[in-house]
Amino acid sequence: MTTSSSSTALSVNLNKVALVRNTRHLGIPSVLFAASVCLDAGAHGITVHPRPDARHIRAQDVHELSALLARDWPNAEFNIEGNPFHNLMDFVRECRPHQATFVPDSESQATSDHGWTFPDDADRLRPLIAEAKSLGVRVSLFMDPAPEMMAAAKAVGADRVELYTEGYAASRGTSRAGAVLALYADAARAAQAAGLEVNAGHDLSRDNLTEFLRDVPGVKEVSIGHAFVSDALELGYTATTRDYLRCIDESQRAA
Repeated sequence: MTTSSSSTALSVNLNKVALVRNTRHLGIPSVLFAASVCLDAGAHGITVHPRPDARHIRAQDVHELSALLARDWPNAEFNIEGNPFHNLMDFVRECRPHQATFVPDSESQATSDHGWTFPDDADRLRPLIAEAKSLGVRVSLFMDPAPEMMAAAKAVGADRVELYTEGYAASRGTSRAGAVLALYADAARAAQAAGLEVNAGHDLSRDNLTEFLRDVPGVKEVSIGHAFVSDALELGYTATTRDYLRCIDESQRAA
């Protein structure tokens, strides 16, 4: 990673690029091209979430992206998300990404919608976290903004948590907005106090990213996909990447 210790890294999730490609058999839009352009524009990493039904990112995409980043973007981070009890661990073993984000999604759900729960998930997660770390892969756990869960996430061996931010995005413009944002800030502080680093993702956008990063301390990385690709349809990959980086920069100036 090329960011400074005080900067939040931008990881671009390419699932929706693959989703559009998969509607035809022409190979366009290209996931590899999207990754290259975003990284060239300043993105710090690439995220993919390959699901068992290959509805968007396919196994071939994961392997090709891994090879592309290793060859052409050695300082960029590769983050593979998924359920470690489905297909994620195969990719971790084969590709050895910089980071594996463990997400408790079912095979049928449209998108991730909740985090891990402790102590319920502790025993089954612990050996898989240990295996990933033995392969040199940093492990981040997808978590709801629950401060009381953060010490338990550390206890099972996680390096980071990724705060599930749909609740934040949905609260904006409502009477609950301030309290919800404060809960995310409390969760981040609790994670850091437990020895975890903090990522964030889900429904972050150009409209809400600056505020989130201004008020939630020490976020190391944001993973943004749906809003990013939606913006890129209108602005292009380069301009979109640069505008998300602008949002990150503005949050640091406002802090």
